[in-house]
Amino acid sequence: MARIYPFRALRYDTQKVRMEDVVTQPYDKITPEMQQAYYDRSKYNLVRVILGKREPDDTDAFGQDAAQTPQHNVYTRAAESLASWRRKGILREEAEPALYGYSQTYTVPGSEEVRERRGFIALGQLYDYAEKVVYRHEQTFPKHKSDRLALFKATRAYCEQIYMLYSDPAFTAESLIFESGRPAELEITDEYGVVHRVWKLADPHLINLIAAAMQNKKLIIADGHHRYETSVTYMHERAAELGLTLSPEATEEDEESPSNLADEPRSLLPKPAFPEAAMMMTFVNMDAPGITILPTHRVLFGLGVNYNEFIASAGPYFEIEKLEGADLEILRREDGVAFIVAAAGGFDLFRARPEAVRERLKQLHPEITDRQAQLDVVQLHRLVFEDLLSLTHESIANLENIRYLRSAEEAVEQVRSGAADMAFLIKPVTLDQLRDISLSGDVMPQKSTDFYPKLLSGLAIYALD
Repeated sequence: MARIYPFRALRYDTQKVRMEDVVTQPYDKITPEMQQAYYDRSKYNLVRVILGKREPDDTDAFGQDAAQTPQHNVYTRAAESLASWRRKGILREEAEPALYGYSQTYTVPGSEEVRERRGFIALGQLYDYAEKVVYRHEQTFPKHKSDRLALFKATRAYCEQIYMLYSDPAFTAESLIFESGRPAELEITDEYGVVHRVWKLADPHLINLIAAAMQNKKLIIADGHHRYETSVTYMHERAAELGLTLSPEATEEDEESPSNLADEPRSLLPKPAFPEAAMMMTFVNMDAPGITILPTHRVLFGLGVNYNEFIASAGPYFEIEKLEGADLEILRREDGVAFIVAAAGGFDLFRARPEAVRERLKQLHPEITDRQAQLDVVQLHRLVFEDLLSLTHESIANLENIRYLRSAEEAVEQVRSGAADMAFLIKPVTLDQLRDISLSGDVMPQKSTDFYPKLLSGLAIYALD
């Protein structure tokens, strides 16, 4: 079962800092330009913890002699910054455990439509995927996970939430959190014009009602696969260090189940078995309105491929139509698998020939399920990138010839400037596709989804010590 917990968050003291100056986008969405802007904005900006600048004399945290060598690098500086801000009272620990209602009001990129996405911030129990409580939807990059593990160990804190989806057609949590009409205690507008609002929820009765409502839910990771998998690794490491055995899940009849604590005092609020057994998450009901998934376009470089030969090799599997430009509206109108390829010679719309593609994928990758084979991103990666362009699965995972971009304009510009050989502009994965893939145990390639907007980092911090 899914278990959630309130926590005594570390939060910025708004009497000492302006929140807009210290919060950030998630670490993996911070460009070098954004990093510098965050540094300039405030000496207390969270970027110094989640994605600090590297210095020429930094030690190698992953070297063979790292354990025997005094360390000085982004991870030690992150820990020093966090400790210093706590000593100065820039970050203060809440007096009581709480959950936090969280809403984001935004304009859908490329349109004038305004949406609101609602959820709540809490600690979530960590589970191995095999336990079938938490489900992933895409593959991860090994390098990212080693980086996050080093940061977690150095800081002993979770400074960013991961984004979890669950299903509840009855909107139980939303009713409990948002129907009171209370004004938000915190409101921030980020650099994309997204308005973020936070409500502190410290009432034990309310907390236990929400925890009980979440017990039977299956959770799907929307954003944060690397941090989640790293946290599970950290949980197992700490359990071994502490001599603890991770016991099977308790049943709902357990006397400490939140369903039996809804009318009990604060002392009986649910809590994890040990600090590393949970991490900070934002939970969003995928049956509620407000969820937007954007496409993540692919840019390939260093290929040494003749484009005309590539077009010829793709002909048996795709209908190819010349376009005047990167017209995404044409792409959106396509019902089947389709994508636009931008190259030095112009633009082409690729429409999959379903039978030919299915047969080729079965021949090349018999392990791919029919459900996976129907996805645009799977056909693009496994057939186009790996088969037709001869990229290896490992080189893609190691980002050797590929970049991922939200902006189609930026992707096309990289081709025009010579920084890339080809750009592949794709349609977004749908929420139904994501749900079906995840709950069936299948996965999509890395960076298959781009949930918009991102969760702000710095609204709350879960300190393990």
